[in-house]
Amino acid sequence: MAPASNTEIIERKPGVRELAAQATRESILRAAIKIFAKHGFAGGRVEQISKAAKSYDRMIYYYFGSKEALYIAALEEIYRRFNEAESELQLDQTPPAEALRAVVRFMWSYYLKHPEFITLLNTENLHRGKHIAKSAKAREYSLPAVGMLERVLQQGAAQGLFRADLSARDLYLTIAALCYFYLSNRFTLSAFLGEDLEAPEALSQWEARVIETVERTVAPSAPASRPTNRNNHHG
Repeated sequence: MAPASNTEIIERKPGVRELAAQATRESILRAAIKIFAKHGFAGGRVEQISKAAKSYDRMIYYYFGSKEALYIAALEEIYRRFNEAESELQLDQTPPAEALRAVVRFMWSYYLKHPEFITLLNTENLHRGKHIAKSAKAREYSLPAVGMLERVLQQGAAQGLFRADLSARDLYLTIAALCYFYLSNRFTLSAFLGEDLEAPEALSQWEARVIETVERTVAPSAPASRPTNRNNHHG
């Protein structure tokens, strides 16, 4: 087999310009996530983003076309990052009960460590999801997460550890709701309840409560005891 020519080798690797373009685009995207998370879609200005990215306004329009397209790309990127982090769980060889707890801990810790994920989603929900609805990638990002949970539930049900009638979608929504609501509303809830819900012990306590709730949800139903008819005497 003849060795590859220098031309073929060069074609397989991105050139200097391509790498520079990719770096510029990624820098703009990172800046957009930061600015949109802080100021929302309406408040986040193109000039703020270009300044944070150490770039130029025209480069934003060159790579993304419009402010809305950049905002949609930012939403897609935070979902991509979430999926990428979730794919590292590697739960195929993990016992079902332990795998389920790992999923809960992952979602809780990810939301906690990535506040921009929550704030951007809050912003988009204020817009009734009209921007993310234009994304061709939005749907595909949910499939791996629900699919992974489906496999865990099937394994647990096959071993008699979990209920067999559970929907992976419903359980995923349950976990997300319990984690997301607490963290997205912790500031107002702290004022309302008169306690610091950001305190380490409060965060740890709620994580444990979410795990307990999920474990109770998936646990097989106890067989109903037969009522005793005291009026029915034999002999």
